Amino acid sequence: MSQASRPRRIGVFGGAFDPPHQAHVALAQAALSQLDLDELRILPTGDAWHKARRLSPAPHRLAMARLAFEGLPGAVVDERELRREGPSYTIDTLEALALEMPGAEFVLLMGGDQWAAFTGWHRWQDIAAHARLCVLARPGSAQALPAGLAPALRLELPPMDVSATALREALADGHLSSEEQARLLPEAVARYISTHGLYGRPQPGLTAPPA
Repeated sequence: MSQASRPRRIGVFGGAFDPPHQAHVALAQAALSQLDLDELRILPTGDAWHKARRLSPAPHRLAMARLAFEGLPGAVVDERELRREGPSYTIDTLEALALEMPGAEFVLLMGGDQWAAFTGWHRWQDIAAHARLCVLARPGSAQALPAGLAPALRLELPPMDVSATALREALADGHLSSEEQARLLPEAVARYISTHGLYGRPQPGLTAPPA
């Protein structure tokens, strides 16, 4: 089927992006080039019901996501989950996008760890009905796949051993050199983190960074 005659194909890439790092950007680039996407929606999560820790303020995560993906043609940072009140569920986003883009085909990107836990997601059967699932296995992640499901698509990407959790801890402890920051974080994101004092250990007398 030619690109002119097939339905629009929209990638959906959600996450905390706290902070967005080079592996996030590489995944977005790979999705746009390998999956024949017309557009990739980047969706910073709102109320992350599945995360035990408190996320950084939404305005910071939105600003960092825009900086991380601004130079990537076809990528659109979508803030709807940050505006949504209450828990942020993927199915709500997919249903809203389907109403806005009738006839479009949606491709949901997820890591191997997310895929292994997919049957615990809110209304996971409806998610599978609304979107093709595309799975990227992270280095060292278990690939115990949910019974009865197989990913419709797989994304090929060289291993990048970087995690937002490790980044936050290294930034908080001051153990991240300028060379490591350049390797792990988009330059504009690293500058934003430094300017706003994100992820540093709280100190008495200092106010919270501006939202």
